[in-house]
Amino acid sequence: MKQKSSFFKALGIMLLVLFATQANAQELTVSGTVNDDFGPIIGASVLVKGTSNGSITDMNGEFTLSGVPAKGTLVISFIGYQTQEIQVNNQQKLSINLKEDSQQLQEVVVVAVGYGDVRRKDLTGSIAKADIKELVKTPVNNVAESLGGRIAGVQVSSTDGGLGDNFNIVIRGAGSLTQSTAPLYVIDGFPQETSNMGSLNPNDIESIDVLKDASATAIYGSRGANGVVIITTKKGKSGKPTISYNGSFTVGLVNNTPEMMDGYEFVKLQQEVMGAEDFKNMYLKDGNTLEDYRKFKSYDWQKEIYRTAMSHNHHVLLNGNAGDLKYSTSVSYNDQEGVIINSDLNRYQARVNLSQQFNKRLKVDANANFASTTQNGPNPSNNTSAMSTAFMYSVWAYRPVSPSGADLKDEIYDTDIDMAEDYRFNPVLSAKNEYRRNTTNTLQANLSAEYEIIKNLKFKVAAGYSSRDIKKEEFNGPNTRTGNSHPSNTQSKGINANLYQYEFRSYLNENTLTYQFNKKLHSMNVLAGLSLQKNSNYSHSVATEHISNESFGMAGLDKGTNQTIESNQGESKMMSYFGRINYNYDSRYYLNATMRADGSSKFPKNNRWGYFPSASVAWAFGREAFVSENASWLSNGKLRLSYGQTGNNRVGDFDYMAKLITSDNVYKYPWNGSFTPGFHIANKANSQLKWETTEQIDLGLDLGFFDGRINVTADYYIKTTKDLLLRADVPGSSGFSSATLNVGKLKNKGFELTLETINLKNKKFSWTSNFNIAFNSNKITALTEGKGEITSYVSWDNKYKTMPAYVSRIGESAGKMYGFIYEGTYKESDFNITTDDKGKKVYTLKEGIASYVKGCQPGDPKYKDMPTIDTNGDGIPDTGDGIINDKDRTTIGNGLPTCTGGFTNSFTYKNWDLSIFLQWSLGNDILNANRMVFENPAKKKNTNMFASYTNRWTPENPYSNMPRANALGSNEYSSLYVEDGSFLKLKSISLGYNFPAQMLRKAFISSARVFVSAENIATITGYSGSDPEVSTRNSVLTPGFDWSAYPRSFNASIGVNLTF
Repeated sequence: MKQKSSFFKALGIMLLVLFATQANAQELTVSGTVNDDFGPIIGASVLVKGTSNGSITDMNGEFTLSGVPAKGTLVISFIGYQTQEIQVNNQQKLSINLKEDSQQLQEVVVVAVGYGDVRRKDLTGSIAKADIKELVKTPVNNVAESLGGRIAGVQVSSTDGGLGDNFNIVIRGAGSLTQSTAPLYVIDGFPQETSNMGSLNPNDIESIDVLKDASATAIYGSRGANGVVIITTKKGKSGKPTISYNGSFTVGLVNNTPEMMDGYEFVKLQQEVMGAEDFKNMYLKDGNTLEDYRKFKSYDWQKEIYRTAMSHNHHVLLNGNAGDLKYSTSVSYNDQEGVIINSDLNRYQARVNLSQQFNKRLKVDANANFASTTQNGPNPSNNTSAMSTAFMYSVWAYRPVSPSGADLKDEIYDTDIDMAEDYRFNPVLSAKNEYRRNTTNTLQANLSAEYEIIKNLKFKVAAGYSSRDIKKEEFNGPNTRTGNSHPSNTQSKGINANLYQYEFRSYLNENTLTYQFNKKLHSMNVLAGLSLQKNSNYSHSVATEHISNESFGMAGLDKGTNQTIESNQGESKMMSYFGRINYNYDSRYYLNATMRADGSSKFPKNNRWGYFPSASVAWAFGREAFVSENASWLSNGKLRLSYGQTGNNRVGDFDYMAKLITSDNVYKYPWNGSFTPGFHIANKANSQLKWETTEQIDLGLDLGFFDGRINVTADYYIKTTKDLLLRADVPGSSGFSSATLNVGKLKNKGFELTLETINLKNKKFSWTSNFNIAFNSNKITALTEGKGEITSYVSWDNKYKTMPAYVSRIGESAGKMYGFIYEGTYKESDFNITTDDKGKKVYTLKEGIASYVKGCQPGDPKYKDMPTIDTNGDGIPDTGDGIINDKDRTTIGNGLPTCTGGFTNSFTYKNWDLSIFLQWSLGNDILNANRMVFENPAKKKNTNMFASYTNRWTPENPYSNMPRANALGSNEYSSLYVEDGSFLKLKSISLGYNFPAQMLRKAFISSARVFVSAENIATITGYSGSDPEVSTRNSVLTPGFDWSAYPRSFNASIGVNLTF
């Protein structure tokens, strides 16, 4: 009995254990949703802990997972959120809410650093990442248009408001005086010295990273001195294929135009300018009086040439994968009207990006982008040698009233103007009849293969090709300025045409070997590479005059006379070796070292190679135990220090050589009864020419507070460029006036601050901000031996060809405006007044009052007599010499800003989103050449003026400081025309609505957003011109010059973003 009892006890225990094991081993199918405070999270990972069994949430944040142990644990994670572990406990339906981890989101962001990517938390250099989502909220043709003010230390400016790719990007101040200051652009791994950003659709861009300090840019060596902009386009992603459409319709208009004189004020001015008899014959004929002109029709020529511009943009993107092939391909079309009649821009663009994983070791990537852009219509800011040929001159100067009552809009030119002195052509006919077409075709293609030789050791070979073809066509028929054959038209060429074509080709081969080493707390990445690049260009132009028939159009280039043919060809090659080591210990202590050697054909053999080292260290003190345990509010803290050298090779392909030029018409000599072509040495050879070298020191601090709700990035830098590539004056005994030399030194130093904050965030509402500000000072510390300054001239009118407008001096910043200091107008109290034998007043300046011209009178401009005489013997001039001459010209303005920045505020409320962006520039001046002409007739007849000129000096208005109508000595650069160009601009606003997912599901739409946006909305500035963002003759030596600019328009858009 005891044995039976023991047997049944044992059997019971075994059955109990078996049932318990089966119960524990029971597997369930678990489903649920993963949300945050705002709704479903798409793509969150749901994994059974300790296994590879997992799933990903769908478009509604839902998941279903089978084979889950009843007592198992689920691990739920997503980038930027705190990972959660959930006990199943026999539950088959779960609702999971993830909490954001802003600091983790900051740290996992990947930043392109050149030949690789690095997590933001591991950066040792100064690298900034643009927020692409913010950039594309306002539809623009060129992403550079939205980039200005978004990144500290990155200044984006444009010549004016014209169409096309006219944007200038400068990083941490100009690093050269006469060579290019543009950064190096690396688009999908292809380095190029011109941006080509206009050939990319902003919706195709995945990321834009800006490398600012030398430790970051040194990997690009001789081309990294001006900074590097790395642009990465979108790649294919795993998952179901998606189709996205982005479309918008935009209305643009000019909302700020200078007010012009009406007919009455214009005729009143002519009474002052013209002699009494001439005025009577022209304006008082047929019994008209001055008062009658108050009733005459006044023409507003600005209204005639400006229009409401309509534009539309369309972009379609296909993204997904087919097995191991990931693809992303897109097409887009942009049709943009200009606000000047007959001006527009069209762009067709297509892109493809493929990535094939052949096996665990081999991956092949291929991408290509093609864009064809056509721009039509006038470009008012084109360089001209005479003011009367500038487009806006005719618009503003054309008479607003017709004494005879004839319709001025029907006249080809103003017949009452002396065309030998000032050829005034109807601006409306100019815009309508002058054929101007610029066509640019751009192609970039890359192919790369990456093979993992052994674990963590990868070899990559890449080949790239880039081409850019530009064609510029001009045709002027009989109803155009230069095509009209009026006998008094000194600019007439008869029916004429001009064709310019430019071809650029670039070939690239890069080979890199990378090794990633990780062991315990040590992490190291090693890179070694070889790069080969060849660039070639060819250009030619054909011009012809007096084409026999207008109907030939551009096909009539061979049907005219005085044909001029020019051509040019260039080629450069570069070979580079480079290497980089990134090391960190326990993600706390970082070391980066880079070295690049570049050999360029642009320099002579003895100076062909340049070597560019850099190093940086960083200490992530926020991850130290003594900090994290005692300062829980500090979520991130890192101190960075870097030093490096980079170069600039932006010179001509053959500048170090002496060039021979020839021309059948110019360089010829008689020999044996006929002319024989001759050759002329055009420039001085320089066998010692070498790279510009820029040294840069950067000290940076990264801080994060309260789990990443507040993030601060601050950098102080000193950037010094030596051996400047300068077109410098040389002694006349050399036989040349100038040569390309390595002379001079330029220093930029500055401070940058970026503040990112999450101000408020809950289930319904969020508010985030991004504030950045940058200060930069620029100083020339050395120039050509024995020379303390460079004077610069601006081409805009013949009378100013030999008058310097800017000066760049040692000890001062580059590109300062140069002229007389204006002290107002001479008043009657400045003169001794007598009467001649005809009863006419004679004005003689009182003793001690200096004059610029003889015979000056009240109302003429009065300039400051600068101190040139030392009266007290202290070696410092304190008294003027009583004469106003060229010695009294001095600096009168600074075209470079001392401070730039931007402020973005982004809001969401339920399904609504709102973005507001402010941009500013402080400390820069503008030389307003428009006022030099249209507030200064200087005896010029029948020329309209700005309405502001009604406040000029007259005997009835004797205290005005605006020169009189017949002023002497007024055609000078002076501080009268220099204005503060500082501004605060409400740059853009975007308001969008995102439709709920459940509403879209039946239409098989995964997301849909409609939006309205506006740009160039309002500007606070003291500048009197149309817009302070202007520099029509932009260079380091001539910044902030405003003459005949294409107006910047206010744009309002409506659009939609769809994903299927």
